[in-house]
Amino acid sequence: MLTSVFVHPAYLRQVFPRPLCPHFRRAPLAALAVIAFASVPLAASAQTPDEANPSATSTDRSDNGSTDTSSKTIPTTLSPIVVTADRRAQRLADAIPQTTLFDPQDIADNSARDLPGLLQFAPGAQIVRNGGPGATSSLFLRGAPATQSLVLIDGVRVDSVSQGNAQLEQIPLDQIDHVEVVNGNVSALYGSGAIGGVVQVFTKDGGNHPPRFHFDVEYGSYHTQRQAAGVDGALDKDGRTTFSVTLARAKTDGFSSIDPALAPVNPNANGYFNESVSASLRHKLNDQWNIGLRYFQSNGNDSFDNPFGLPTDLNNLYTMVQTASAFANGKLTDWWTTRFVVATGNDRSNTSLNGDYLYRYDSDNRQYTWQNDFTFARDQKLQLGYEHLDQTLDSNQYSAPVRHVNSGFAGYTGRFGNSQIQANLRRDQYSDFGGANSYYLGYGYDFNEHWKVTASWSDAFRAPSFNDLYYPYSGNPLIQPEHSHSVEAALQYASDALGLMKLTAFQTRYTNLIDYVQSTPGIYVAENVGHAKVQGIEGSWQGHVGKTDVRAALTFQNPVDEDTHTDLNRRARHFASFAANRNIGSWRVGGEWLVSGERDDSGTALGGYGIVNLSAHYNITKAWYVAAQIQNLFDKDYELAYTYNTPRRGAYVTLGWQQQ
Repeated sequence: MLTSVFVHPAYLRQVFPRPLCPHFRRAPLAALAVIAFASVPLAASAQTPDEANPSATSTDRSDNGSTDTSSKTIPTTLSPIVVTADRRAQRLADAIPQTTLFDPQDIADNSARDLPGLLQFAPGAQIVRNGGPGATSSLFLRGAPATQSLVLIDGVRVDSVSQGNAQLEQIPLDQIDHVEVVNGNVSALYGSGAIGGVVQVFTKDGGNHPPRFHFDVEYGSYHTQRQAAGVDGALDKDGRTTFSVTLARAKTDGFSSIDPALAPVNPNANGYFNESVSASLRHKLNDQWNIGLRYFQSNGNDSFDNPFGLPTDLNNLYTMVQTASAFANGKLTDWWTTRFVVATGNDRSNTSLNGDYLYRYDSDNRQYTWQNDFTFARDQKLQLGYEHLDQTLDSNQYSAPVRHVNSGFAGYTGRFGNSQIQANLRRDQYSDFGGANSYYLGYGYDFNEHWKVTASWSDAFRAPSFNDLYYPYSGNPLIQPEHSHSVEAALQYASDALGLMKLTAFQTRYTNLIDYVQSTPGIYVAENVGHAKVQGIEGSWQGHVGKTDVRAALTFQNPVDEDTHTDLNRRARHFASFAANRNIGSWRVGGEWLVSGERDDSGTALGGYGIVNLSAHYNITKAWYVAAQIQNLFDKDYELAYTYNTPRRGAYVTLGWQQQ
């Protein structure tokens, strides 16, 4: 007799990679640590406002962004520029939300080769990976799950509308210029999903110089191979038209994702293959207007283990993450700038078993944005905008109607003496479940030219995914958005001698969380029944000790499910990262340390761990260089998810060339 069994989605979320799980793709001590950091000098990296993206939805680094440089209390030489915290260009030291910047040098120094590996060095961020490179990866930002942290590529949504989260593991660092991470509720700026925070990836852009070519090749453990090549520069002498093109390829034999001793899986190595491309073209029409195009695509083929299959099964996931956008920036008057963006962000996921295709989920996000920034006084800025989003799903598992979202947003930033204010409001109207409102209110006070305190109060939401609404048997078209309310306060120190350091205390309460409740034996249906609370302290610091560049992050948190009074799954109560790099003549040497406390994974305790990585870079000539890495130096055996293996000690060598 055949029996139909529906496995509880809460269990599937922990053991299945993205394609096989329709519901889930995948203290005082802190204060002392930050005080200790303060005894070390720091130098901030520089980026001019002209290099910055003018808005967080921008796909262009133009000079039309309104950058607040009027504050007399912040040193003018501290000039790293960020845009995600306020949808417009501002100095990192002026951002009220906790904001992290990974610039090109940070990315070059890092041992990671993809976005998840880089993000684990951001304060408040934890990464869980179900195996090796290309395996499903989840970001827990301030304790929020992957579906509650928004990922943008050049301002474009790339999340799967079925799962509700982005394929971080399919975004290689070869295509990235820099990354900004904003922690906390910012739905008032970006809409659904920005509860734990926002990760915005900026792909490579052309510079105002003659075209320059570059390439690099890498070989290492697990028969890892990587090649990247590109060219960027100006097409004319006056630099009015700039471009960039980068191609990359990566392949690794990998290792068995799941320990065969813990589950009946195929013990073969699970390899990964990826090809990616990014391109940009920008033209300056005149001193007031510029237009451009941007493109990104990453194709992946990941072999993975299925704990519910046979030991002889061969499982593959074929994926694509793609963005394309066209933009126009203009200055209508001395006090009014405007920006138009038409973009699409696409997610593809196709699963095969022994060569036969099983599951197909193709998501499209078509995005239209009109943003206007008004400067009506030296320190007073207003922002008004409209955004339209169409989301569609094409799947062989179920059908869903097209989702239409109409959004209006407004923002205000102002300074009154030593006081700083940021206020944002947003209304998102959905065609399938109704509307959602969100707000952000932030305040900052400069005690003097170095010390500053900030505080904020915010509300955010996450719209139900298509799986939550429409998946056969478990979907519920009557469910409503998840909501969160957050308060935070921070102490910041900024100077040329010490750089930027921040200690943040936060609390976020979650209501209306979507969980799957048993309705009949074996059948679980999505319902708004969950509640959670995360309290914590984050410390962050980036600087140098003499000629040694240093980055450090430390998080203590208390992530609690308020219904079961247990820790949220796979969240550690404390974790930290540390990286140091130093130039010694033609050499640049560095090291990294990642540490995490214990975590609970569906009732199984995962032990804490500490990982050490080493790197060295040598300039053979001005154009040629060679680099080497040793990852997991002490060959630590650890788990990020129960039953899933992690890489052991590995060595990698790179040879590169940059046209001068």
